[in-house]
Amino acid sequence: MRTGRPLTVAAFAVAAAGIAVSPVAAAQGGLEVYPATAVPGATVTVSTTACGAQGTAAVDAGAVGAGTFTLAPDAPDPDAANASGRFEVPPSAQPGTYEIVARCSGGTEVTGDLIVSLAPAGAPGAQMPRGHVKTGVGGALGPDPVQTAAGVAALAVAAAGGTWLLHRRARGDGI
Repeated sequence: MRTGRPLTVAAFAVAAAGIAVSPVAAAQGGLEVYPATAVPGATVTVSTTACGAQGTAAVDAGAVGAGTFTLAPDAPDPDAANASGRFEVPPSAQPGTYEIVARCSGGTEVTGDLIVSLAPAGAPGAQMPRGHVKTGVGGALGPDPVQTAAGVAALAVAAAGGTWLLHRRARGDGI
């Protein structure tokens, strides 16, 4: 089959194009969000070089519920082109991808994504899944002992009835 090779080449071409675009975007001063994936309650750092030397920016993190804050130059160096700031992911933030928008004082606008995930098991504020999954398959032990007992009784009656019918058939009594 010859279709595998063109698909593989196409996949590598797409991957290479993504790699080639990434440094260009960084050179133009995109918005860097670190860490890119955070849990509710975590502190996130946002930085950019898009605002130029000693530039500032107003950042809108309202999509995730963190409100607005300001990016300020990192160092007292007059040639410093990096502005950064921090915010906390609200404890009430739901899992998902949120766009963070920075508007430089010179009018340039850059964006970055923050992915909010659930807290790892055992971490402060971690929410463990609770309840039962309704898959339609069932299980040996259900959440309700009465339903479990009724199911076992129904299986026992069916087994006894089937055994009785097979025994009658073997004796030649018919059904």
